[in-house]
Amino acid sequence: IDLATIPQEPVIYDMLTRADTVGVFQVESRAQMATLPKMKPRTFYDLAIEVALIRPGPIQGHSVHPFLRRRNGLEAIRYPHPAAEPILKKTLGVPVFQEQLMELARICAGFTAGQSDRLRQAMTHKRSGEEMEKLRDEVYRGMADNGISGSAADEIWEKLQGFASFGFPESHSVSFAYIVYATSWLKYHWPTEFFAGLLNAQPMGFYSPNSLVQDAQHHGVLVLPPDINQSWYDCTVIPYPAKSGELSEYLGAQWRRGQGPVDDPVRIPVALRIGLRYVRNLGDKEITRIEAARQIGGPFSSPEDLAQRTGLDVGAFEALAASGALLPLGLDRREGIWAAGALGELGPGKLALSEGTSAPELTAMTAPEVMQAELWSTSISPTHPVGFLRDRLTEVGCTLISDALALEVHGKRMRVGGLITHRQRPSTARGVRFLNLEDETGLLNVVVLPQVWEAHYEVARKAIGVVIDGVLEYEDGVTNFLAHRFEHWPVEGIRSRDFS
Repeated sequence: IDLATIPQEPVIYDMLTRADTVGVFQVESRAQMATLPKMKPRTFYDLAIEVALIRPGPIQGHSVHPFLRRRNGLEAIRYPHPAAEPILKKTLGVPVFQEQLMELARICAGFTAGQSDRLRQAMTHKRSGEEMEKLRDEVYRGMADNGISGSAADEIWEKLQGFASFGFPESHSVSFAYIVYATSWLKYHWPTEFFAGLLNAQPMGFYSPNSLVQDAQHHGVLVLPPDINQSWYDCTVIPYPAKSGELSEYLGAQWRRGQGPVDDPVRIPVALRIGLRYVRNLGDKEITRIEAARQIGGPFSSPEDLAQRTGLDVGAFEALAASGALLPLGLDRREGIWAAGALGELGPGKLALSEGTSAPELTAMTAPEVMQAELWSTSISPTHPVGFLRDRLTEVGCTLISDALALEVHGKRMRVGGLITHRQRPSTARGVRFLNLEDETGLLNVVVLPQVWEAHYEVARKAIGVVIDGVLEYEDGVTNFLAHRFEHWPVEGIRSRDFS
């Protein structure tokens, strides 16, 4: 695949408009996902504007909402002054790119090249607010000399001052927009390869590896646990049989299990094998020993063979067993954890096993225990924890997140339950918090007003698994959930990404 020649496809813009962007460069944040359905991008240049729009400069300069209203025909296009029209015409009368602010200063305030460079430096200074204030009188004098005063001058200064909080140049936005489109194209057409690449690039991005795996499965990706004889350091894409015709539907689109979207040609099914890099207690040295032993002597034939050829310690064997990586050697998770102590004492040159290798008869782990073992050992489980509590959540009146999103109604009261994966408090939100709530069917953006946060602080701030009473808010394709009340239920082994 040559990313320089991938085609522009309406289906990719449909995907972006649905905010199906977990893992997509630049547009996976809560703010971007809330803007995309309103923006409704249909062209590449729309993506450049989207990338630039959700930045501190346009937000502080009050460009975001006017642009979206004008784009959707809810507000007339206007300009602060006729002199600004040639500069702002392509962005519907509001400045989005840094160059537009520079040009406003040159045309409307008569700035020279030297003054414009001082303005640029002020906008990118670490104390940009203070530096911009030093230019205030020069800007107003220049505008007055050009016959611009009153509200028009104030509006232009507001935009200039807003961009002191950081805005993107147009060239930067266009470059980023191409990566947005390319990653969206890959996620849609080649989801297994896309998510393998994301997992191999961690730590990065907005979402945890486990959330990425959950989203991968929504897009038809088959996820397999580590395998001591097949996994390498990184996650890999391997041929793997899938049930013919098995589909995964998410946000109105469909993917064949292991084979990409339903509209693409049928391919050989593949799966994503989790790499050894994700197994607890395995560092680079241990993984190198495992890979080297396999390359020199072939696959491991037994747990004892693995121990003798690698010399792994007890902690490594415990984590490998809990992850399921020792299943090909005949050890299930519980048996492997039992045998880890003896295996950890066996290494190169030690031909006899110590006592305690053979486990007594142990019951197999239950499905919830398997999930907990996977999360402990790798931080990833293909099984979502909330699924085990679905019957209980249904009994207390909780709606699936996917069903809540599909309603597309405003003002409906309901209950939802899930895991809080992120907590955010933007500096511009006046104390409002935003939470990402995840269940086995998807993600929901939860809005928490300051008074609700204070009233339910212990649960809203500290709990992972929650039940939330509230009201659906739906506007311009965006669904939010306004929280009224929080209840706690315990879920261990997962952490949210708080205020980062």
